[in-house]
Amino acid sequence: MSDFRVTKPKFFATTKKGENYELRADLNSEYRDRRKDAIKKVIANMTVGKDVSGLFPDVLKNMQTEDLEQKKLVYLYLMNYAKTQPELVILAVNTFVKDTDDPNPLIRALAIRTMGCIRVEKIIDYLCEPLRKSLKDDNPYVRKTAAICVAKLYELNPELAIENGFVAVLQDMVSDANPMVVANAVTALAEINETSTTKDIFIINPSTLTKLLVALNECTEWGRIAILTALGDYRPLDSKEAEHIVERVIPQFQHVNGSVVLSAIKEVNRQNYILEQVIMIYMRIIKNDEMIRQLVRKMAPPLVTLLASAPEVQYVALRNINLILQKRSDILQNEMRVFFCKYNDPPYVKLEKLEIMIKLANDKNVDQLLSELKEYASEVDVDFVRKSVRAIGQCAIKIDEASERCVNVLLDLINTKVNYVVQEAIIVIKDIFRKYPNKYEGIIPALCQNLDALDEPEAKASLIWIIGEYAERIENADELIVTFLDTFRDENSQVQLQLVTATVKLFLKKPQETQNVVQRVLQIATSECDNPDIRDRAYVYWRLLSTDPQAAKAVVLSDKPVISIEGNALNGLLLEELISNISSLASVYHKPPETFLGRGRFGADAVQRRAIEEQEEASRESPIQAQVKTNIENLLDLDFNDNSTPTSSTPPASSSKSTSATANVDDLLDLFDNSSISNNDLSTPPQSSSTNHQNNGIANDLVSLF
Repeated sequence: MSDFRVTKPKFFATTKKGENYELRADLNSEYRDRRKDAIKKVIANMTVGKDVSGLFPDVLKNMQTEDLEQKKLVYLYLMNYAKTQPELVILAVNTFVKDTDDPNPLIRALAIRTMGCIRVEKIIDYLCEPLRKSLKDDNPYVRKTAAICVAKLYELNPELAIENGFVAVLQDMVSDANPMVVANAVTALAEINETSTTKDIFIINPSTLTKLLVALNECTEWGRIAILTALGDYRPLDSKEAEHIVERVIPQFQHVNGSVVLSAIKEVNRQNYILEQVIMIYMRIIKNDEMIRQLVRKMAPPLVTLLASAPEVQYVALRNINLILQKRSDILQNEMRVFFCKYNDPPYVKLEKLEIMIKLANDKNVDQLLSELKEYASEVDVDFVRKSVRAIGQCAIKIDEASERCVNVLLDLINTKVNYVVQEAIIVIKDIFRKYPNKYEGIIPALCQNLDALDEPEAKASLIWIIGEYAERIENADELIVTFLDTFRDENSQVQLQLVTATVKLFLKKPQETQNVVQRVLQIATSECDNPDIRDRAYVYWRLLSTDPQAAKAVVLSDKPVISIEGNALNGLLLEELISNISSLASVYHKPPETFLGRGRFGADAVQRRAIEEQEEASRESPIQAQVKTNIENLLDLDFNDNSTPTSSTPPASSSKSTSATANVDDLLDLFDNSSISNNDLSTPPQSSSTNHQNNGIANDLVSLF
């Protein structure tokens, strides 16, 4: 009998040993070009998410080279994988220290930056001496890089950074002759001051202020943002100093970077606020009204320029402009046309522009705005159309002189018979009636003609409110109300509440004609409605009508508070806080930073430590929880095709616990299996019959009260 030998298929056999094996061979090649190409491939694999940490020793061998590009690539690899190889990264310390003495300032800066970015505690002790030399380096590029490294060292070990005098040196670097060094020193000090407990690391005094203002016009755009942000926390000694700061900041309005412009506007707004406070005290000495008007005029052009950017930048600018206009509405009062929506604007930009146009609306530009909003009402975007119709109503509420023109535009939109336009217009007209009572009731017949077309709860509730409010002027008001009674149980709670109130108003104004209607509505609301709000309101109305009809009139038919669009504005304290955070996420969200940021800053190290702690806590969990997890995992091992009885992996105690738990549940169910408690006793209160008789008596007595 011949031997039977099993051989592997040829597609399982390969002579290749993996990509990392080939890269390792190239990294150890005797040819410089092959080593450099291999490093580039390693960085490419690292960039796309492949794990190349196993090549750490081989990449580390290529650190000592005169090729600056290769050195940058190796340092980039070290920064990424130093945490996974904390023992081996110590081998690179000698090369780092050697590179900090290199004649080339780029290599010196690269070495100190890489040492600062390697988040390994063992390398901190070797960082102090090279960092001290770099902070005193003759080249400004090395000094500005070392300034940021101090902030990174402080985050890892604050005591070490203070004891070695690095923070003190950083404070002295604010007076550096090079503006780039000043900007990076300000950035590092601001970051250190934010994380410190004393908050006294970076305090601007008059001498420091002068140096920051000198460096402001000479540093890069990111440096300007850092300096402007730092200046925002400084409080001038008097109005003259505030004027001086504003004059030095105003040239930043012309910067091409929108973030610089917004930071400058934030600073000017903040200093203007201080100017106003100081002017109140030194009114007899200082007259700065003209200067404030000049600043307002100079702020408009840079804000308008921001709207020529990409849609995303436009949105950020519009959110910031929204805040600025709530603080100073006169800044862009002549720039209404800039905010008109374009056909290719994204929806989020259009909606922000609508809000700003409402804030800029006045009696001079309202006609132009209304014609624009009327055009928007014919767009295909339903949400944008609704917002446009609502904006017309806001114009009517904001500008008394334009209310009649706004109502005429709304009537034109109602005549288009577009369903969602008609319903939104009715909602808006309800607010106009509240603002101007007994002024435009002549349009009510036109509104009632669209009664059958309404299918949205808010639109139905608005029309019902109008019918109840002007019931004495609508001949068939009771018929209109009755049309809703057949579907009362199926209506939205908002519609039901308005229907109950409108019916009571109708009864108080026409008691002889609507007695059956009000009795029917109150009966349905109290006995057949499950919503407690509607039921309670019906009971309140019923009690008022049965005890004191005059009190019912005083309550139900009382004058309504006048509405305004000011309710959409932010309150003063919140607005001041958001103004101080212009050009940040807080100004985009319109929320204080603490509402969406944590109390502390969590870096990669903190996240990693937290993950390890969670794993340790999971390993110390109770045995029962561990057993439950084991049982869940064992579900994957069940063979449902096997008819044999499976063996239970649960300990005997578990089965006894489950048996007792089942018995306990049965005992709980037995508690409700009591013959002494009938279904009627559970569903009906003991005195429900007498209550029904009393309610019927009250309903019969309603008519006799009038």
